[in-house]
Amino acid sequence: MTLPDLAHEQIARARGLHPVAGVDEAGRGPLCGPVVAAAVILDPSHLPPGLDDSKKLTARRRAALFDLILAQAKCGIGQASVAEIDEVNILRASHLAMERALAALPRPPALALIDGNLIPRGLTLPAQAIVGGDGLSLSIAAASILAKVTRDRIMVDLAQQHPGYGWEKNAGYPTRDHLAALQTLGVTPHHRRSFRPVHNILCKQNF
Repeated sequence: MTLPDLAHEQIARARGLHPVAGVDEAGRGPLCGPVVAAAVILDPSHLPPGLDDSKKLTARRRAALFDLILAQAKCGIGQASVAEIDEVNILRASHLAMERALAALPRPPALALIDGNLIPRGLTLPAQAIVGGDGLSLSIAAASILAKVTRDRIMVDLAQQHPGYGWEKNAGYPTRDHLAALQTLGVTPHHRRSFRPVHNILCKQNF
C-alpha cells in the first residue's frame, strides 16, 4: 500500500514555487451541514508521523493528527454554508470553502495543490488539481484530516441541537437511520434543500 509523500511539493519547489499548500474538503455527500475545507503548508522538517488520507484513519488517529498538524504546520480552514450550497450547488460551494481556507492561511502559498480534477475558479494564485490527491500528497492528506475532523465536530454540536437524526455518528450522510428520521422528524434548517431526499420530502409536505 502506497502512502502519500512530498513528491509534488518537491517538484514545485524545484520550479521555484514555495511554499506549497495542500487543499481538501469534507462534506460534499451529506444531506445537511456546511461543507468544510482546509489548506495546509507543511514544514518538511517537522512532519506529523502517520499522515494519510483521512478516510483511511480511525477517528482517534485523526483527532491526534489534527492537533499535531495545527501545532506543526500553517493552516487555514474555510466553510460554505447550507444556504450557499443550495444557492450555487455543492461543487461550487466546495470550491468557495477551498478559496476561503487558502485565504485564511497566515501567508499566501506560491502554489495550491487541490484534491480533485477541478481548480476553484475564484483562485488568484497558481494551482494544480490532483485526482486522489489525499492519497498522494502529504499536504493534501493533512488538509483532508483538518477538514474532516472540523466538520465532524460541527455535526456533533448540531446533533445536540437536533437529536434523533444521528448526526453525531453519521455526520449527516444519508444513512438508513438518518433517512428514517427525516421522514418522522422532518427537515431541519441545517438540511440541504437542493439534495434530492430532502427536496422530495419538502415536495410531499407542500403537495
